Amino acid sequence: MHHISPSSLAHLSSRVSYLQSFLTFDSTTDGPSLTSSAEVLRPVLSQLLDAVYTNLLSFDITAKSFAPKQQTHEADIKYAGGNTKVEELSLDHENIKFRRDFLKGYLLKILSTKDWSPQSPIWDYLDKVGIMHTGNPSAPGFAHRGKKPSLRVEYMHMGLLLGFVEQAVAGVVLSTEAEGWDTKKKGNVLVAWNKLVWIQNDLFARHYTVDWDVGVVPKANPAMEAINTLRATNQRRTELLGILVLGIAIGSLFIRLLGH
Repeated sequence: MHHISPSSLAHLSSRVSYLQSFLTFDSTTDGPSLTSSAEVLRPVLSQLLDAVYTNLLSFDITAKSFAPKQQTHEADIKYAGGNTKVEELSLDHENIKFRRDFLKGYLLKILSTKDWSPQSPIWDYLDKVGIMHTGNPSAPGFAHRGKKPSLRVEYMHMGLLLGFVEQAVAGVVLSTEAEGWDTKKKGNVLVAWNKLVWIQNDLFARHYTVDWDVGVVPKANPAMEAINTLRATNQRRTELLGILVLGIAIGSLFIRLLGH
């Protein structure tokens, strides 16, 4: 039996190592399978992205994330498009083009990654993708966005997006007639993508949900404000109780001295 210390899961490389072990993600086999999928995904990447954003724009609850002006670069204050009404969004809108390009870069980074070990930079990148959607400007590595529009997309919708992207990838892989893509190879690629999607899902969840086992409450979690308020209230109550007890003790001592 493998021992996993809950506290170790607060560290990214340890967390990824555990995720890989549990999901039997083998960096020497699953990694190359992911990279090999570039052969069939790159040629249809534009159509795949269109399908993803067409679906996102089909629901107002997901489309509303694209209505505010979009920041074009992490290190500057330039913006793509501008504030708009949800009903006015389309695949040709500047806001959607920007977000579409981001997802394109995300997928291309996955397809070009060679190192899938727990210490690989790819996991830090995927972890930051999770952080950036929480709307937390004070998160490590995002201090420069403190005065810029925050991007908050609820965890539910991030999970749904991952599911739809995996579905789209599966459709491309299963339908390809490229040479060498037999049933076994297709199966290996889809299994590798499924493992990756669940790891990415956890790298979203860790920044949204309260993990009592690990002992971490994400700063981006709306419950954090309530928890901090409760902590402050309890601390103040403890201080007042201490003052009250001290006052009673001093008063009792004073009465005793008067009695003598």
